[in-house]
Amino acid sequence: MSAKKRLSVVLIAKNEAALLEECLKSVGFADEIILLDSGSSDGTQDLARKLGAKVFENTDWQGFGKQRQLAQSYASGEMILMIDADERVSPELRQSIEACLTHSDENVVYSCGRLNLFLGRFMRHSGWYPDRVNRLYHAKKFRYNDDLVHESLNTGEAKIVPLSGDLLHLTCRDFFEFQRKQLGYAQAWAEQRHRQGKSCSFFSILSHTLGAFFKTWILRAGFLDGKQGLVLAGVNAQYTFNKYAALWAFSHSLQNPALPKK
Repeated sequence: MSAKKRLSVVLIAKNEAALLEECLKSVGFADEIILLDSGSSDGTQDLARKLGAKVFENTDWQGFGKQRQLAQSYASGEMILMIDADERVSPELRQSIEACLTHSDENVVYSCGRLNLFLGRFMRHSGWYPDRVNRLYHAKKFRYNDDLVHESLNTGEAKIVPLSGDLLHLTCRDFFEFQRKQLGYAQAWAEQRHRQGKSCSFFSILSHTLGAFFKTWILRAGFLDGKQGLVLAGVNAQYTFNKYAALWAFSHSLQNPALPKK
C-alpha cells in the first residue's frame, strides 16, 4: 500500500464568517486548511485562524480563477481539495476522499456531486443535481484557469473519476443576496467576453433568455422541484438575460448617439 498523501483544503473567501465554521469543521480531517481572504470586514480571518486554518490575504482582485491559483500556491499538501465557504463535505464524501489519499494516480482528477440548496429545498432536478465539479486533484499537476468568473480546473487529458457522497452547497439562503451575486457574475461574464472581442445581437438576448427558462423548467425537469423549480427557471432566465444584455450593451454604449432630426 502506498503512503497516505497529505491533503490541503483550499478556499477563497470574503465576509463569510456566518458560513465558515460549519464548512471548516466538515473538512477537519485534512492535514491543513488554507484560506485566502480578499479583504473581509466581518471577522472571517480571525474565525478561520481560531478554527485552525492558515490565513493569507490578497485584496488585488483579478478574478476568481487567479485568486484560486494564488490560494493553491500556499498549500503544502500533495493533494488539493478546493471548496467554498458555503459548501460542506458530507460524511460519505469524506470517506471517498480519504480513500483516494492512499491510492491516487497523478493523472486522475476526482469530481464531487453537489446537492444544491435553493430557498429551503435541496434541488434534485432543474439541472442542479448531481452538478458534478472537479475539486480533488494533485497539487503539482493541475490548477485553475484564469477566468474572471465560473472558473474551472484545467484538467487536460486527465481521467475524471466521480466520488461517492455529496458536497452540500448552500447556494441560495437569502434571495436578494443570491440575486446580487448573480448580477455580479453576469457582469464579469460580459466583461470577459467583451475583452475577447465577442458581441451578440439583440435577438440573441431574447433567444438565450427564453431558452434558459425552457431548458430549466422542461428539459431538466424543473417542474419536479415544485415551486422552487419554477422560481429557479425564472432566475436562470433573468441571469441569462443580464449576461447577454450586458454584452450587447458594451458594444452599443461606445457608439455615438444618433442626433434627433429637426
